[in-house]
Amino acid sequence: MNKNPIGIFDSGVGGLSVVKEIVKVLPNENIIYFGDTARVPYGTKSKRIIRKFALENVNFLLKFNPKLIIIACHTVSAYASSYLKKKIKSVKFIDVIEPTVEKVVKLKKNKKIGVIGTTATISSMRYQKLFSKHNGLTVYTKDCPLFVPIVEEGWFENEVSYKIAEIYLNKFKKKKIDTLVLGCTHYPYLKKTIKKIIGKNVNIVDASYEVSIKTKKILEENGLENKNGKGEIKLYFSDISPYIERTIKILFGKKVKYKLTKNV
Repeated sequence: MNKNPIGIFDSGVGGLSVVKEIVKVLPNENIIYFGDTARVPYGTKSKRIIRKFALENVNFLLKFNPKLIIIACHTVSAYASSYLKKKIKSVKFIDVIEPTVEKVVKLKKNKKIGVIGTTATISSMRYQKLFSKHNGLTVYTKDCPLFVPIVEEGWFENEVSYKIAEIYLNKFKKKKIDTLVLGCTHYPYLKKTIKKIIGKNVNIVDASYEVSIKTKKILEENGLENKNGKGEIKLYFSDISPYIERTIKILFGKKVKYKLTKNV
């Protein structure tokens, strides 16, 4: 048994969707979350800057002696996952892309797959390369850069978010995809809006849930579970916006303590 926390980080509030799923699947685990809200979004930045920010975020989490770190950001997963694993050997990393691809491949009806993500994630070709290893799959991609600031503003379901989603997703409707991958941890906040537009017959794959299942498996395989007591959640942000408290309450149904940190 290991009571050390699971470390989770993202560019902003998006990774809280991963925290929510981890809490459901692993209620005994302690969690340390860092959201780099002062520097969001990452999806429009260069590979060098993404790696720099990611390393700083990890160094902050290492102060809490985590037994595992989840890269709850598709952009960082695309550009810095391998870099972080080579740079820091003292802790195991899980990114959000590989579990998502594994889930999609297991779905029986997949033929036409749509992937939406930040400009950096789509440009990295990480999803395309992983899916190309499996025969019979046709993959279409679309970067949706406005989704992240919309979520950070707390606009989950309104006229603006619906109209932007409609413009972005029109391509996939024409291609008649059967599966849509939410390639950014901010995007699950817009799931209801996306579902209305893309249609009820399209499978929507959310990385947040898939990562929680993989995390549970890795902890069990390595004897790292915390089996006793109720886990504690600690949230840290590099900037506090007026919408953070509301977003936390929507996700967890209660107040969860959060702190501003200037350590990154």
